[in-house]
Amino acid sequence: MSNKIILAGAVLASLIPAAAFAQTNAPGGAAAGAATGAVGGAIVGGPVGAAVGGVTGAIVGGIVGDQQPRFREYVVTQRPSSYRYQQDVAVGTVLPSSGVTYYDVPAEYGVRGYRYTVVNDTPVLVDPGTRRVVQIIR
Repeated sequence: MSNKIILAGAVLASLIPAAAFAQTNAPGGAAAGAATGAVGGAIVGGPVGAAVGGVTGAIVGGIVGDQQPRFREYVVTQRPSSYRYQQDVAVGTVLPSSGVTYYDVPAEYGVRGYRYTVVNDTPVLVDPGTRRVVQIIR
């Protein structure tokens, strides 16, 4: 029993940075997803299940699974202009306050609180309040 508690503590400690990142970079969606995932994981798998469920639930705020290629196709059909960014764009990149055009994500993709833009010919989801990239659509 003692070993399970130590293991659960180690797993939780290693996942805290990911949970903190999810909460600061995905208002509403990821934080709520993390909380829901943690509760569901705890019911099924105890402390370790809570940790794994929390991190897995945190990605709920973005476009997941087979919807990414569909969304990418949608973006291509809309023909938005692509913003040229001089550096590599990654999750967490803060886009400039001017020169970038943001678009609403259609409701069918289930994304709330974010907008999208195209940077270096790649669609990205952005938190409009911070202009921070929260997901790169591949």
